Amino acid sequence: MTIIKNSFVPLVLSLLLISLLFSVPASAAVGGANLKVTIVETNPYPAKIGEYLNLTVQVENIGGDKADNVDIEVVPQYPFSLDSEANAVKNVGALNPGRTVTKEFYLFVDKNAQKGVRSIDIRTKTGKDSPWSEKSFDIRIGTETFDSKGTVELKEVTSDPEVFMPGDRGTITVTLTNTASSPTVTIGGSDFDTNARIQAAVLRPLSEGIVVLDAPYGDMGLLGPGDSIKLTFNVKVAEDAPEGTHNLELAIEGNSFDYNSRKNIPLKVDSSNIRVIPSKELKLTNGESTIEFDVANTHPNEFSSVSIKPEAKGVTFYPVEYFIGPMNPDELFTIEFNTVTDNLSDDGRNFSEPINLTLSANYSNGINKHENIVNNIYIQSSEETQGESSSMIVPGLLLVVIAIAGMLVYRKKKQSRK
Repeated sequence: MTIIKNSFVPLVLSLLLISLLFSVPASAAVGGANLKVTIVETNPYPAKIGEYLNLTVQVENIGGDKADNVDIEVVPQYPFSLDSEANAVKNVGALNPGRTVTKEFYLFVDKNAQKGVRSIDIRTKTGKDSPWSEKSFDIRIGTETFDSKGTVELKEVTSDPEVFMPGDRGTITVTLTNTASSPTVTIGGSDFDTNARIQAAVLRPLSEGIVVLDAPYGDMGLLGPGDSIKLTFNVKVAEDAPEGTHNLELAIEGNSFDYNSRKNIPLKVDSSNIRVIPSKELKLTNGESTIEFDVANTHPNEFSSVSIKPEAKGVTFYPVEYFIGPMNPDELFTIEFNTVTDNLSDDGRNFSEPINLTLSANYSNGINKHENIVNNIYIQSSEETQGESSSMIVPGLLLVVIAIAGMLVYRKKKQSRK
């Protein structure tokens, strides 16, 4: 009897368990109405900055019961916005188990959006009184995103010319380097390559008077660990650009949004130039002389092809133009010109009026040709006339004759005494 009781208890417990399982409603076994949301298309892909995006959303009832009244709502976050708030929610109606439906939403991508991955929330509910169910989706903007972990850094900035003058054109060259030191890196137990992608690079002026002449670089490939690349941008400085340091922004788009960066690029503008200063008195004597000038580079960087050309009415200069060549900052160079004038009046030479001299300083700052004109420099003139020379020669000759005559008389007397 004891044996029967001991075997009867497990049998009863098993029957109770089976009855409980079969007493659960069928809808509960399969979860009732259950909606699965998927973004099946984004057009265009990737989304374009400053343009509309057509988002196609698919809803599938994967549950066992019919969904009586399905609603789909898009909850955009920056940089996305709906074309109209009235279009945020779209009603599907009843949706039987295993059936799918699609709806389209139009989103605008803000014109100041950054390329990369951004998220958007989509909510659904099975009936009017049902709670909302929400899911977040990633949408790519502008370019692809990558899992590479290489980081692009700005290593060097050079400009040609080093310091611009108002009106100059030149180049700014940046060197970008992948700072990774090994081919792979382990993060959270997963291995990632350390290649760095430069998907885009653009140089933007932040002040008036500076213009970048090039379109942005795009799709420049990838840099391995330690690799570098040089990007050159053509720039122009306006004629009325103020002196000082102007800032430009270098925006770099890397592997993904998290690897984008912005760097400040300085550009210096200085209008100081070549100065030409007389180093001694400018004077002509009887229409001929040697005049001398000090030439100084007062600009912060080297000038090339420096030459000085003097011009004055009625005066010929030798050399016609003095070529100096390159001049470093604050370098001083002394030059000389031999001068001959043909300024004649009807009755001979006339040197009473000072001669107006103009000096042209020509030089190059990078690829830019410049010229400085120095006016209102005067050469003073003097003369020693032939008449004055004759009046001095005659008394001299008389003295010589008297001296010779005296010597002859003295010798004659001396001989007569012998």
